[in-house]
Amino acid sequence: MDPRATVEAVWKLESARIVAALTRLVRDVGLAEDLAQDALLAALEEWPVKGTPANPGGWLMLTAKHRAIDRLRRDDRLRANLAELGRAAELEQQAGDDAFAAVLDDGAGIDDDVLRLIFIACHPVLSRESSVALTLRMIGGLTTAEIARAFLVPEPTIGQRISRAKKTLGDRGIPFEVPPPAERAPRLAAVLETIYLIFNEGYAATAGDDWMRPALAQEAVRLGRMLAGLAPGEAEVHGLVALMELHASRMPARLGPAGEPVPLLEQDRGRWDQALIRSGFASLLRADRQDGPYVLQAAIAASHARAREPGDTDWVRIAGLYELLVRQTPTPVVELNRAVAVAMAFGPERGLEIVDRLAEPLRDYHLLPAVRGDLLRRLGRDAEARAEFARAAELARNARERDVLLERAGM
Repeated sequence: MDPRATVEAVWKLESARIVAALTRLVRDVGLAEDLAQDALLAALEEWPVKGTPANPGGWLMLTAKHRAIDRLRRDDRLRANLAELGRAAELEQQAGDDAFAAVLDDGAGIDDDVLRLIFIACHPVLSRESSVALTLRMIGGLTTAEIARAFLVPEPTIGQRISRAKKTLGDRGIPFEVPPPAERAPRLAAVLETIYLIFNEGYAATAGDDWMRPALAQEAVRLGRMLAGLAPGEAEVHGLVALMELHASRMPARLGPAGEPVPLLEQDRGRWDQALIRSGFASLLRADRQDGPYVLQAAIAASHARAREPGDTDWVRIAGLYELLVRQTPTPVVELNRAVAVAMAFGPERGLEIVDRLAEPLRDYHLLPAVRGDLLRRLGRDAEARAEFARAAELARNARERDVLLERAGM
């Protein structure tokens, strides 16, 4: 493999671990990322000339930590932290780099560091947009340009969000730790919400010319799996992973020949990724029969995955699961999804009753008229259905989705 491609591949895999380890050492997220980037640049310069090291991930980690010690020695503000590394420096001279790297890890565990970093990136002092950008940058290893392209936002805007987020965390002196139990639950909810938001943007893009952004969805699944490995006792973490894996299993069938969206009931289920389905079922089992919002959504996705044909779907069970979900997450969007399940289980009239109650809270949400159009069409009210599809097309920001809605409107 080309050395530069190797560097980029290793960076994708190791960047979160490196930034996390450095943040523990220097207690500054922004500085940690700068030091990690220095190590990346060093690899880009050296590996094409000297060859790829036997342990490329370890090389990046060790180089970054050397950069950290040099910075600590030069910076008066950080010099106090250097005492913590004194014993490591002595061992470096006595026993070489392997011992030095082992002591720098000082038993805390790189994976624990990554978990701490995830919680820092989703700290309540940051806005949701800033948390998403910072998480993708530090945990996902994406560049500012990649994040900007993913969310159709100018690169300077994303750069400013990330810079402000890092400055806010530094100015507030946010501790590098997993919060204590009393504070963990609300922070974990923010972590899960951020990861799921990233997945949803990849699964069904809100705007632009592409219906899906698979790389973004894959990144969210990777983050979720990482979090599940670091917090194995949290049922909702496993529920989120199961939900993302089961939804991701459908992605090969979600696009037609011209790149147009294919609705769930029209998809070729033979193209669904069976390995992801099995993994999703396993993740759902790890949730141990809990019934939090992500677990319930994963159970709904599992019901779809079990149906070999659309007609085999247990819509009564799905409608019941949505009833439970609405009690825990009483949002208009969840209620709209319940309306679809109720319509499939008990008839379009029942579903339409629910949809019509959502006209005001979801007046600018394109899927409300889209769902209403489907139900009206099933009831034989074709003229009304076409008008609803036309309105949905006006509200839709994704070009592919808009084209499908216009086709249904007969326009």
